[in-house]
Amino acid sequence: MTATTAPRHDWTLDEVQALFDLPLNDLLFKAHSIHRENFDPNAVQVSTLLSIKTGACPEDCKYCPQSGHYNTGLEKEQLMEVRKVLEQAKAAKETGASRFCMGAAWKSPNKKTMPVVLEMVKGVKAMGLETCMTLGMLDEDQAKQLSDAGLDYYNHNLDTSPEFYDKIITTRTYQDRLDTLSHVRDAGMKICSGGILGMGEQESDRAKMMIQLSNLNPHPESVPINMLVKVEGTPLDQVEDLDPLDFVRSIAVARIMMPQSHVRLSAGREEMSDEMQAMTFFAGANSIFYGERLLTTANPQANKDRELFQRLGIHPERREVPVDDAVHEAALKEAIQENEAGSLFYDAAAPAANDGRERKPCGLVV
Repeated sequence: MTATTAPRHDWTLDEVQALFDLPLNDLLFKAHSIHRENFDPNAVQVSTLLSIKTGACPEDCKYCPQSGHYNTGLEKEQLMEVRKVLEQAKAAKETGASRFCMGAAWKSPNKKTMPVVLEMVKGVKAMGLETCMTLGMLDEDQAKQLSDAGLDYYNHNLDTSPEFYDKIITTRTYQDRLDTLSHVRDAGMKICSGGILGMGEQESDRAKMMIQLSNLNPHPESVPINMLVKVEGTPLDQVEDLDPLDFVRSIAVARIMMPQSHVRLSAGREEMSDEMQAMTFFAGANSIFYGERLLTTANPQANKDRELFQRLGIHPERREVPVDDAVHEAALKEAIQENEAGSLFYDAAAPAANDGRERKPCGLVV
């Protein structure tokens, strides 16, 4: 089978399995060749992710300690103040992030919280950063509101194959996820959607998940490939470790099948050696989360990331959004004034900063 850089939406299971079955060197060569044709092979898009609301999620995702169904010791926090979110976004930009992602542990946003997240989007957008959110399921109206506020990307992962899905999640259906992605696309936003590897699935499940993602037309602009972070207290805390080379293979297959998408190393990067990360970059990964935390899951420290980039000759991809200074200042002032006057803004950062305890890892991934 000959790889092609033209986006396809008709991959068969036999074709995808044939990619997984290739000798590793052949697979990496094919993937890297396609990657080089579509991207600067030494540029990596850098995002920062902030958990704006943590814990007590009604969903039963077996990988996630934010679920209210499991006792993982995760500190529950209400929705953060807009002002604090904007402070974090400013710090992220100063450390090299070009995109700021905000995640909330909800089944879906409600009428009380929606105005708050819209202000967050407007404020972050005014800083010249790309904006991304993951808030659970969206209906058509919610998607339109987020788009009108200026949200660039919406994350909603498929997680795994349709066949393996109900072994991981029962509180929302696979079709629910596809419907949310459809609402996001119809509203004019870009899609960030991928999955999690190492949950006990078979290689064929990874292939079927890739087919589902590549069936989206157009392909997701961002495809996060997560490696399970096993957290004590979740049903998957004793699952067998994923072979690192199987993860590398999956990155390569994602690059071949979705040649023009950014393929992101997301949750689980803390567990990866520098050598493994280097292999994934060669295989076509060209996006990472940068900094100390991935929501509440440990993520390699920013200094370590910079050092690895220097050793590999990699540089951050520059994708800054044009911004007027006056607009930026006005947006910050408006957010602070609304924060001081309104009752919808909660301070979720203060308890975590003052209690002196390290927060437990979280499996919510983007």
